[in-house]
Amino acid sequence: MDQLLGAHVFVEGGVDSAISKADEFGFTAIQIFTRNNNRWVSKALSEKEISSFKEKRKSSQIKVIVSHDSYLINLCAQNPEILEKSRKAFIDELERCEQLEIPYLNFHPGAHGGQGEDEGIKMIAESLNLAHEQTKNFKVKSMLEATAGQGTAIGYTFEHLKKIIDLVEEKDRMCVCIDTAHIFAAGYNIKDPKTYDAVIKDFDSIVGLELLKCIHMNDSKKELGSKVDRHDHIGKGFIGLEGFTNIMNDKRLDGVAKILETPKGKEQLEDLENVKTLLGLIK
Repeated sequence: MDQLLGAHVFVEGGVDSAISKADEFGFTAIQIFTRNNNRWVSKALSEKEISSFKEKRKSSQIKVIVSHDSYLINLCAQNPEILEKSRKAFIDELERCEQLEIPYLNFHPGAHGGQGEDEGIKMIAESLNLAHEQTKNFKVKSMLEATAGQGTAIGYTFEHLKKIIDLVEEKDRMCVCIDTAHIFAAGYNIKDPKTYDAVIKDFDSIVGLELLKCIHMNDSKKELGSKVDRHDHIGKGFIGLEGFTNIMNDKRLDGVAKILETPKGKEQLEDLENVKTLLGLIK
C-alpha cells in the first residue's frame, strides 16, 4: 500500500494493541486515543505499556500515528472551570504522545459558547501557548482539525485555522487536519472536480499545504453546507465516490496520512471495506 492509509483503531487491552490490529489489517497510518476519551482524568501510562508500544512499532509497517484528544476538551470554554480542566487535560495528552513518540495530537479547536468567534480564536491560541510553554522541547505537534461549524464550533473556515496559528507563538509546533465530512458540511465542495481543485488551492493559499499532515476520510450523512457533523461510509453519503476519487488521485496529497473515522463495530471489519473502496478509486 503506497498510500498512507488506515483508520482510527481501538485500544482495548492497551495502546500497543492498536499496533497489532493495524498490522493485521495492513494499515500504514492510524489514529488512536491514548486515554479514555470521555473522562477528564485517566490513569498514567505504565512503563510496560510505553515500551511495548515502541517495540511493536519498530517492526510495524505503520508510517504515521496520530492521537486524537478527549472529546471533553474545549480550549475556548466560556466556563472558567471547564477551561482550566481542558488546558490541564490537553497538556496530559501532549505528555502521553511524547512518551509514546506519537508525532501528532489531533484536536477540535473548541466551541466559543456565545463569546463570539474572535474571542474564541484568541482563547484557543492562549490555551495552546500555555500548553506549549509547559511542554518545552516536545516533538509532538498540536494538530488543528477543521470542523463542520455545528453550534458555536470554531474551525469551520480555513481562515479560522490560519488566525489561530498566527496567534500561536511556537508555530513549528502546529499542523492541520482536514476532515472531509466536516469541510463538506461547512460548505467546501470537494465532490465536483473543479470546485475540489479550488478548495485545495484555497487551503494552500490561506493555511499552506505544508501544514496539512492528516485527512480524516469520512463521507457525510448531511448535505453540502449543512454545518451538521455526521460521518458515513465511503461512497454512501453526500460526498460520494466522486469526492474521494479527487482526493485519492491528487498528487499534492500523496504524503498526507488518510485516516478513516467512519462507523464501525468492535472487529472494525467496516474499515477494511472502506480502505478497499478507497484503494479502488486510484486511477
